Amino acid sequence: MRKTVVIGAGLGGLSAAIRLAKAGHDVTILEQNGKTGGKANEIRRHGFRFDTGPSLLTMPFVIEQLFEEVGLDVRDHLEFIQPEVLCKYHFPSGKIVNAWADLERFKSELVDKFNENPQKVKEYFNYSKTIYDLTADLFLFNSFREWSTFFNKKAAATLLNLPKIDSFRTMHQANTSFFKHPEAVQLFDRYATYNGSNPYKAPATLNIIQHVEYSIGGYTLKGGIYALSKALTEVALQLGVKIETGVKVDEIVLESNKVIGARCREKCIPNENRVVGVRCGGRIIESDIVISNSDVTYTYRNLLNDSQVKPAKKYYKTEPSSSALVFYWGVNGDYPQLETHNILFSKDYPTEFDEIFNKGKAPEDPTVYIYISSKINKDDAPEGHENWFVMINMPPSKGSGGVDVAGIRKNIIEKIRSVLGIDLSDKIVFEEVLTPALIEERTSSVYGSLYGISSNNKYAAFLRQDNRSAQYPGLYFCGGSAHPGGGIPLVILSGKITADLIKKYEVEEW
Repeated sequence: MRKTVVIGAGLGGLSAAIRLAKAGHDVTILEQNGKTGGKANEIRRHGFRFDTGPSLLTMPFVIEQLFEEVGLDVRDHLEFIQPEVLCKYHFPSGKIVNAWADLERFKSELVDKFNENPQKVKEYFNYSKTIYDLTADLFLFNSFREWSTFFNKKAAATLLNLPKIDSFRTMHQANTSFFKHPEAVQLFDRYATYNGSNPYKAPATLNIIQHVEYSIGGYTLKGGIYALSKALTEVALQLGVKIETGVKVDEIVLESNKVIGARCREKCIPNENRVVGVRCGGRIIESDIVISNSDVTYTYRNLLNDSQVKPAKKYYKTEPSSSALVFYWGVNGDYPQLETHNILFSKDYPTEFDEIFNKGKAPEDPTVYIYISSKINKDDAPEGHENWFVMINMPPSKGSGGVDVAGIRKNIIEKIRSVLGIDLSDKIVFEEVLTPALIEERTSSVYGSLYGISSNNKYAAFLRQDNRSAQYPGLYFCGGSAHPGGGIPLVILSGKITADLIKKYEVEEW
């Protein structure tokens, strides 16, 4: 039986562990925090419950597939809920736009509110679907380093239609070519933030996201997004996965290590870079395979102590994704003018992204995202109250010093008052704050970046860490900083790709 250690109990690590346990591996997950889930966690305080990270779930078939692979029905474990309005957008002009879950209704909203050409709106969503159809199999569902990924009919279709994936324009340039109203362009430029990027630099290929959210659908879960972390943890335990929380991995141990390397030399082809286990303080856990569900840069720098290996040097040179500042507010009152998901846009979007990515500072006029899960899950807040997850995008903490939390808080509260007419000055009865530095501390995400590297150039998809290490036999990567990227469905797919590669390459005997 192959012994596999997974570093980190995020959704990617849980996805890989479940699949490998089903395949007969002896799997142990080591999680530094007190609970599983990684960034997809929760806070429970004073009758309030908050999802700490992801707030919208797309591509639910990815989760359904995971349960099916281990002989389970996802409906026995999770209840998907689609809000009628996926997001309510508030513009500085006073305009309010509902992004309806019903795509045809949303198209009509774009025509009515922005006076857009109905044919151009239709063409835009067809364009987004074309990008998905041409790239999903190549960029999302398979390893990017396997020859089999490229030598098949779907890959051939993509290669023959490369201009249609729109990788040479930026998202903003593409969106401007479809929409004439700058607020409509701003609405769709926002989707660059779904993987921590800048729409004025990120390739238009990322306009795939609109198809995923509006045509495939956006959802939440009964019990909140953390219900997914809980469900995957329960399935992993049922399959025999051992999960140890509060255990920090200090080192990935190689065969060259004098302490346990001899064990490996007795049973395998000698290779001083082969992983043979992990060290947690004075304790060494031996394994045949190690999966890092931790940040890629952190893995190389802290766990392997190797900043010179080629992929590590590549990552150090690549721009990190954005981070975030989140306020978890328990708010007195009910606010029917808000939906589950709400956006209060900035007046100057180019300046906001320039401040985040070029100047490395908190934006003076930030776009504010407000997520209120108690609109759907009533138990998430006491009666007569709501749970507000209030977030702004921030630069990664690399060399940025401290964050003026009090100043930003004051700025956000004033923006909510001026845009929504809601005075929160005496309404906040509970507060907890998550800064970029705390994100790094709690999740080992270097610089507090939410998605590893940004996609601020057209080659970004090729720069992500492959799921199988070429330098360290037996070492694999999954999670938001590895291929295929961040976001709930992609990290679950990263676990699938990793498990498939392990089943292919890590046979019982060398």
